[in-house]
Amino acid sequence: MKIQYDTEVDVIQIVLSSEPVEESGEEEAGIIFDYDKKGNIVGIEILNASKRIENPRAFDIQ
Repeated sequence: MKIQYDTEVDVIQIVLSSEPVEESGEEEAGIIFDYDKKGNIVGIEILNASKRIENPRAFDIQ
């Protein structure tokens, strides 16, 4: 698993798998789930992270 915070676009990206993304869907406003071809979640993106999380920079784990 890899977690990154991109300060330029204010997005936290959580990569759960190295499988290629087949489809993405915004399940809740500002929360995007990435799915592989089998329908498994392989990534999550949190938009406007600084408005949702007190210290998004703490989530930069690689």
